[in-house]
Amino acid sequence: MKTVKIGFVGCGAISGIYLENITKRYKEIEIAGVCELIPERAQRAVQKYNIPKLYDDMHELFADPDVDIVLNITRPYEHYEVSKAALNAGKHVYCEKPLGASLQEGRELVALAQEKGLMLGGAPDTFLGAGIQTCRKLIDEGAIGDVIGCAGFMICHGHETWHPDPEFYYKYGGGPMFDMGPYYLTGLINMCGGITDVSAMTKISFPQRLITSQPHNGEIIDVDVPTLYAGNMRFESGAVGTLYTTFDVHYPGQARLEVYGSKGTLFCPDPNGFGGPVRLFKPGEGTQDMPLRFPYEDNSRALGLADMAKAMVTGREFRCDYTQTFHVLELMEGFARSGRERREVHIESKYERRAPMATGLEFGVLDY
Repeated sequence: MKTVKIGFVGCGAISGIYLENITKRYKEIEIAGVCELIPERAQRAVQKYNIPKLYDDMHELFADPDVDIVLNITRPYEHYEVSKAALNAGKHVYCEKPLGASLQEGRELVALAQEKGLMLGGAPDTFLGAGIQTCRKLIDEGAIGDVIGCAGFMICHGHETWHPDPEFYYKYGGGPMFDMGPYYLTGLINMCGGITDVSAMTKISFPQRLITSQPHNGEIIDVDVPTLYAGNMRFESGAVGTLYTTFDVHYPGQARLEVYGSKGTLFCPDPNGFGGPVRLFKPGEGTQDMPLRFPYEDNSRALGLADMAKAMVTGREFRCDYTQTFHVLELMEGFARSGRERREVHIESKYERRAPMATGLEFGVLDY
């Protein structure tokens, strides 16, 4: 198989693990070059990872015939413009979450990709890791019987005490639902199927945030988006779930993700990671730690990008395509809209689960 070449737009905090894994882990993709609004970041990446090209701007990157897929890892409110420009330049696009900062942005990007016959998709890809894939396998095998419901809780007190540049988490395209919701929602729909209706109550608990991390220590952030969502979901299967996400609450650790069935309960791992633990409770048997049945337990970021590259070459579906990322975007905007309008919101997009990950392959090589 030919090696698919990736062009990076953005070299911020998340880029490090992409650079590390593409250069050292995934055998079917390689980096063609990088660009970044802050040139020093791109220069450091080029030097550390021996990257062949440093572009002056994203348009130079888009014009490079060596670039097969554009990796868009800019800030959420920049996703739309960068992905749109890349698609217009004839490039396939893999975008960090979310697909867009609004449903309209996502809808336009999907239409453009369809018009040009290009692949579009993106993060999160954590659901492809050993943890959620093991959970899906157990559900598909009937380990908990018929799925009745589920619950996800992402509870923390925000990013201003530790993140070097936390402001965007509280601006357009940010907030706990648009930042962390994709991990939970993507995991849930891959285990339980598509969602037809959502509702939520939302609020801003703290209208301003004081940054205590460097280099912006002492600056004040005006909060523009809800920082607490208490949401409900109705799945196409008939299952009913809840999703609680917040940047407002002090909590001693990561919260939980659970799937409830007619025969037992599955305690799933943090969907922000790739590994376990996975625990199964059944009446009369107690709670058991389940062995992980798939590879990629550690931080395997770019796994979805490698899957996209394999799909591009072979013609098969890829697991992080826009039907998934758009469905998740519509769900998140549905929660926000429900909070504003105080009503249930119907979800128009349809989602069908893609094939589970394969086992028994060379590590770093994706299945056909």
